[in-house]
Amino acid sequence: MNAFLLMIPFFFIRFGLMQMVNKEALPRASLFAPLQGKERTAYLVYQLSNIFILLYPLFLKIQVHHYTFLLGFILYILGMVILVLSTIAFAKPDSNGLNRQGIYRYSRNPMYVGYFLYFLGSAIITRSILFILAVLLFQICAHWIILSEERWCLSRFNEDYVEYMRHVRRYF
Repeated sequence: MNAFLLMIPFFFIRFGLMQMVNKEALPRASLFAPLQGKERTAYLVYQLSNIFILLYPLFLKIQVHHYTFLLGFILYILGMVILVLSTIAFAKPDSNGLNRQGIYRYSRNPMYVGYFLYFLGSAIITRSILFILAVLLFQICAHWIILSEERWCLSRFNEDYVEYMRHVRRYF
């Protein structure tokens, strides 16, 4: 079975679900915070690794008959659940634009956590070392982007975001 099938729920969640919950959320989700220095390189590598992660499964097969399938499937489902919860919460920010509802009460970046688990699960299901390396590179670069987003949130939301940072972890 072609591994690209693993990416279909991602497209539905990322684009379809977000659009269904709030039509204004999808354009907001496509915005990136202003980047500085090495963050620009991280952003470029992030985008390239994202394209690779989404297209490389076209050339892979799902490896159901291997003991690693169960681990990959669990991570894949967990990532999908986190993505659904974070997408719904992202689409319904506070009146000032800050997301502190739902899963955002436990993680400042649950969508990135969901992406990582979803893609890592997909990579394990395919048993592709190259896919796993791309997911790790994607996540390292995502961390740099998260740092730029936090700097932007601090400048936009001021003390509200400082308080949010005090009570909610960056990841989980």
